[in-house]
Amino acid sequence: MKTMVLIATILLGPLGAGMAMAGDKDCFVPMANWQPRDAVRKMAEARGWTVRRIKTDDGCYEIKGRDENGREIEAKVDPGSLAIVEVEYEDRKDRRRGAKNAAPAGTGNNAAPTGTVAPPDNGLFKNRSAPKVEVQ
Repeated sequence: MKTMVLIATILLGPLGAGMAMAGDKDCFVPMANWQPRDAVRKMAEARGWTVRRIKTDDGCYEIKGRDENGREIEAKVDPGSLAIVEVEYEDRKDRRRGAKNAAPAGTGNNAAPTGTVAPPDNGLFKNRSAPKVEVQ
C-alpha cells in the first residue's frame, strides 16, 4: 500500500507543479493572435508615453518608459487586444509606487485628508468629538 502511494506521488507530483507554474501567466493569448510590437509602440505613443523597451513577460507585452507626466512606468499589455492589464509607477519617494492602475501620490482614495475632518455622525462619537485613545 505504501508503495502505491509513493509511486502515485512520484508520477503525479510534477503534474501539480506544472499546473501551478501554468497559472502564473497574466495573459492567455495564442501567439498567432498577437499584435506586432509596432502596434504596441503606436498605442503607447498615442497615450503620450515615451517607450524605452518592449519585451514579453508572463504572456503579456511589457512596456518600460515614461508616461505623459514624465514618470517612470512599467505597463503590462494584453498582446491580442492591446488592453492595459497593469501599470506600475515609479517615483522618487519610494522606488515602486502603485500597482494596478495606481494614482499619482496625493490623489485618489489613498490621499491623506487636508485640514480638520469632523468624525462621522453615526452614533459612535459623542458630541461629534474625536475619540480619545489610551494605550496600556
